[in-house]
Amino acid sequence: MEVMNDDHAALGARIDRTNELLQRMLAEVAKTPSTHAIFVDAGYLYAAAGRLVAGTEDRRAFDLDAEGLIDALIDRARTIFADSRLLRVYWYDGARRRIHTAEQQTIAELPDVKVRLGNLNANNQQKGVDSLIRSDLESLARHRAISDAALLGGDEDLVSAVEAAQGYGARVHLWGIEAPEGRNQAEPLLWEVDSQRTFDPEFFKPYVSRRTSATYDPTAASRPSREDVRFVGAQIAAKWLAARGREALVELLPGHPYLPGSVDQDLLVEAEGLLQYSLRGQADLRRALRDGFWEHLQAQY
Repeated sequence: MEVMNDDHAALGARIDRTNELLQRMLAEVAKTPSTHAIFVDAGYLYAAAGRLVAGTEDRRAFDLDAEGLIDALIDRARTIFADSRLLRVYWYDGARRRIHTAEQQTIAELPDVKVRLGNLNANNQQKGVDSLIRSDLESLARHRAISDAALLGGDEDLVSAVEAAQGYGARVHLWGIEAPEGRNQAEPLLWEVDSQRTFDPEFFKPYVSRRTSATYDPTAASRPSREDVRFVGAQIAAKWLAARGREALVELLPGHPYLPGSVDQDLLVEAEGLLQYSLRGQADLRRALRDGFWEHLQAQY
């Protein structure tokens, strides 16, 4: 009988120890912040946003401010996934022999952005992009690197990518671009995702502009130095703070180093007016502008 009691006591001790370990593990999981990533099918983005805002899917007929748009997407994700941190933005595009174009190089240099290239065939059709998206989504979900994925795309071939990520416990949220008529996203894709969200023309208008023969050439004027642009950013920050006050500053600071899309666009437009120089497509100067803006605000906090 005494031996049996000892066995029961030992078993109870092991159960208590197991429960204690489980409680510790659950506590650690609870403390681990959620993480999200944004996956952008650039082929879908250019075609759908170009058609919606510029009336054409031909990339040669319009300019897209990719840096500004990426910041706006990051800002929107921060609002949707309020208790989550951004892992990075994945930008999927096609290129001849998978060699970056100048525009793709500029995008690749942006902070928190990873450019992944498929091939571009003789008919300017992307090849291999969907498999890249599936590979990244599945790998990140399998390794618990993300809890949520925002997918901006519309191709039915992405269904397998969604299913793969969901199989490892990640939630996949489909982001789309409003279509002038009908739909620009496959129904099977809409059925598989965890949530859907569509962006309207007002979201894209600041970042898409149709080209004309009189399009402003940024090389026609003298290129300002990074310090000049940084100083202008600080000037605009001083005006912004004076107009909006300390409460607005307190709300803005947690988002550092990102600015809300509306603030970032106003900063860009005002800076271009002061400099008399276009900063579109000039990633290093855009960063200098934001650095100057943030440095002034943080110095006042």
